[in-house]
Amino acid sequence: MFTGPVFFEDRADAGRRLALAVAAVVPPAPLVMALPRGGVPVAFEIAMHLDAPLEVLIVRKIGAPGHQEFGLGALVDGDEAELVLNPEAVRLVRPARDYIAAETERQREEIARRRVLYRGDREPLSPKGRNVVLVDDGIATGGTIRAAIQALRRAGVRSLLLAVPVAPASAIASLRPLVEAIVCLSTPAFFRAVGLHYRDFEQTSDAEVMALLRKARYGEGA
Repeated sequence: MFTGPVFFEDRADAGRRLALAVAAVVPPAPLVMALPRGGVPVAFEIAMHLDAPLEVLIVRKIGAPGHQEFGLGALVDGDEAELVLNPEAVRLVRPARDYIAAETERQREEIARRRVLYRGDREPLSPKGRNVVLVDDGIATGGTIRAAIQALRRAGVRSLLLAVPVAPASAIASLRPLVEAIVCLSTPAFFRAVGLHYRDFEQTSDAEVMALLRKARYGEGA
């Protein structure tokens, strides 16, 4: 794991570099699961390199009132969307009694919208009993990834390998006990934001997510 300020050209470049490192340690017959939207271009490159199926795991942050970037928890898609709260964050913010319920319902609707958009009427690939490679384009605090890991554990995965291009060392250390392995290319000593480690960090569109999922499904290269 490198500690220097690695700069990636874009998410595809990060994915190609990450794929080489993941290939050296990944268990047999993996299922690559990406957090949309930004994690999908990274995960696509990994899935293509491993000749593995690609699926999305839709996770929506439950933000604090007036400060949506501060996560109180997250809602994770599955057979039934699962709410994973951060007790410390909830105690700190003390949101109104009905706030979390209302915000959860709002994010549940967004998950349903994205599910239809990304999958149509296709049944999702189940992580149960699979060696899962969980991918995002980077980690800031780790709250969303932590919720995804907890949900996948409850879904009965065989093993979990977390793969991200860049993250603060503190976040990697806190997540390490939760998974079998972590592949992270860069843990900068002075971490401010994921996007600062990419030359091109334009927001990934729904159209791009849909196109990459189609390509992965039919075995097409980038």
